[in-house]
Amino acid sequence: MDPEFGRGMAPRKREPWRTTLLLAYQSLGVVYGDLSISPLYVYKSTFAEDITHSESNEEIFGVLSFVFWTLTLIPLIKYVSIVLRADDNGEGGTFALYSLICRHANVSLLPNRQVADEELSTYKLEYPPEVANRSRIKEWLEKHKTLQTALLIMVMIGTCMVIGDGVLTPAISVFSAVSGLELSLSRDQHEYAVIPITCVILVFLFALQHYGTHRVGFLFAPIVLAWLICMSMLGLYNIIHWNPQVYRALNPYYMLKFLRKTKKSGWMSLGGILLCMTGSEAMFADLGHFSYSAIQLAFTTLVYPALILGYMGQAAYLSKHHTLNSTYQIGYYISVPESVRWPVLVLAILASVVGSQAIISGTFSIINQSQSLSCFPRVKVVHTSENIHGQIYIPEINWLLMVLCIAVTVGFRDTKHMGNASGLAVITVMLVTTCLTSLVIMLCWHRSPALALVFFLFFGSIEALYFSASLIKFREGAWLPIMLALILMAVMFIWHHTTIKKYEFDLHNKVTLEWLLALGDKLGMVRVPGIGLVYTDLTSGVPANFSRFVTNLPAFHRVLVFVCVKSVPVPHVLPAERYLVGRVGPAGHRSYRCIVRYGYRDVHQDVDSFEAELVESLATFIKLDALYHRCSDAGSGSEQLDDGRYERENALTVIGTNPLRRCLSYEASHDGVSSVDAARSPNGIVEVPAAAAAAPVTKKVRFVVEAASPEVEKGVVEELQELCEAREAGTAFILGHSHVQTKPGSSLLKKLAVGVGYNFLRRNCRGPDVVLRVPPASLLEVGMVYVL
Repeated sequence: MDPEFGRGMAPRKREPWRTTLLLAYQSLGVVYGDLSISPLYVYKSTFAEDITHSESNEEIFGVLSFVFWTLTLIPLIKYVSIVLRADDNGEGGTFALYSLICRHANVSLLPNRQVADEELSTYKLEYPPEVANRSRIKEWLEKHKTLQTALLIMVMIGTCMVIGDGVLTPAISVFSAVSGLELSLSRDQHEYAVIPITCVILVFLFALQHYGTHRVGFLFAPIVLAWLICMSMLGLYNIIHWNPQVYRALNPYYMLKFLRKTKKSGWMSLGGILLCMTGSEAMFADLGHFSYSAIQLAFTTLVYPALILGYMGQAAYLSKHHTLNSTYQIGYYISVPESVRWPVLVLAILASVVGSQAIISGTFSIINQSQSLSCFPRVKVVHTSENIHGQIYIPEINWLLMVLCIAVTVGFRDTKHMGNASGLAVITVMLVTTCLTSLVIMLCWHRSPALALVFFLFFGSIEALYFSASLIKFREGAWLPIMLALILMAVMFIWHHTTIKKYEFDLHNKVTLEWLLALGDKLGMVRVPGIGLVYTDLTSGVPANFSRFVTNLPAFHRVLVFVCVKSVPVPHVLPAERYLVGRVGPAGHRSYRCIVRYGYRDVHQDVDSFEAELVESLATFIKLDALYHRCSDAGSGSEQLDDGRYERENALTVIGTNPLRRCLSYEASHDGVSSVDAARSPNGIVEVPAAAAAAPVTKKVRFVVEAASPEVEKGVVEELQELCEAREAGTAFILGHSHVQTKPGSSLLKKLAVGVGYNFLRRNCRGPDVVLRVPPASLLEVGMVYVL
């Protein structure tokens, strides 16, 4: 690989062709459901009011030329050829681009960054640091905090528009598919049938979300494949039967001819034409579930030709039928032969449900990513599949989307207004992707700023043209995504800003362990049995809420662990690199710090596995720490042993997979033992039940201590015994219950945003115990007032 260009432009590892074909087939149902159903409403939205279909065919040929070149330039060249290469360890989407930029330049606003995070295997940069330091753009971004805030706001705008698309796409897709009934029903029947049927389908669609897409995913690909083949066959039939010369409209000259004739009306109609790109962003957003070659193969060999044939077939039919004076008859179904209209209608409805499913799943994913970056209030994330990573379900978001989708359907009642709203959301996300990709070209691929500027100007100018055409229809539906984006932006910015200010407050008011130990002598501190997990956002020091807790109640657990659950700008953190463990104070105090690192696409594990892995990591750390001091006493000075991952930075150790870790294991016990005193057996094993409750089947934690000097072995065994006894006594989860107040003399805007807005969101969103999956019986909340 050429280090100058970075990973993005490097040759990719080739997969077996059978694997690529299988992934390409599976991607049809997940990635291309939304894009493949766009022919249902593009012509209908374009010819709604702005332009008419005349006998000269200049309008229909001009629209076809625009559709062809738009599909060629944006989805095919921009996304498939360029943007898909800007992956973050195989992941795509807006947050993937932002995380790439944050890793190559210090522009992240999250305050709890550590040097140890840069040692993650998924974090490492792809070119030498001396090359990175040559970029003036990087230095400029790192120097100005305003630019970093503007970059985050841009990412937030893209995120809000994706969520808005999650509201609009199901509505317009299902409504357009069901609208095929208009050709078989009278006007009155159609008016009273389409809306209820659409709403029933939407309710059914959202009601199935809690089962997870993996349970019905095997049906998705065949449905989309059948729809693409059907659309291609109908397109070929219409081209051959009605106008074989329609291919001439692919000449870009027809675009100029179209604009020259229609002028302002033609420019405004571009808001309908851009809907042919709806779903293109999914190719990049869903990259993590498939591969670059699979998505590229599926689009270039099947999806792209089928779409072009479908649009050409519609244009060929309309070029020979000029008496269609009713706008709804410009839709897709008028070009379908009457003998196959009902089967095509059923297939289109199924395809629209598949396309809606993809955008709903994408909305869940991007909200989970926003939450990991502290840009969204806490919501409950349910992992719906044990085998397929990334299949999640968010109950409150699901029902909120359902209500909004039904409201859009009932409120707009036509494709025109839905198309205007959906078009603005789609084109805004594409503009954000263009801006972020331009930065990736400079900062991550280390290409010249001139090349990034060419990319930005070429694709940005095309998208800006469509954006202006959509924005001009503000009163005719485009106001909806703007309103949704403003509300979501306010929520995200208030939550993110206040979260950072709370962290700075904690950082300013933290206390040292020396103060805590000195205070214990005065108050007569009592250590009670068990493990106390104190959750904090701090990566160093003792949080103020814990110091206030022990001041008023001078007692805490025999084993104390300060747990910091943080997000790092990578998609996934390997389990072997997740835990960063260290001591807080002297070894005899039995206090530890554990930093748990998650990527923005990782789903937090359940409390049982988390508690077991945490105890396992602490035990491994105890042995590693003793071994490190033994090597230091021997004068070796080695900070890395064999091929293990033993790293020391500020007394923190990455607990990973190495030969030393294999000395710790779990053993299932079926002897009905519910309580065993921790003791050292003759073979050097300390064991204790993993659960304190009496049960017919329990797990034993077995700590195997290797032979060593008597002093070291004795200290390790005693510490492990205390850890086992504390685990047997039970675990308490100590979380802060915060309330935010503004300082006296604060501005009215700050009082409304922080004092009213944030506290309202905090009271009405999920608590940290739900997000961290803490059992209520083990929860201990400590009140804390933040004055910001």
